[in-house]
Amino acid sequence: MAKKSKGNRVQVILECTEHKESGMAGMSRYVTTKNRKNTPARMELKKYNRILKRVTVHKEIK
Repeated sequence: MAKKSKGNRVQVILECTEHKESGMAGMSRYVTTKNRKNTPARMELKKYNRILKRVTVHKEIK
């Protein structure tokens, strides 16, 4: 039987950049998946921040 490969899909966490800089309590994070073969760089998406009540940029964290 052949050994299974690890796969290209990995789970990543996106964290709000504006919320981190503002110093407010709490944290806005989203969990999603990405294909590491197609997008080797860190992801950056616009997502809704419930605490700031607006759409902000969320960057991938390790």
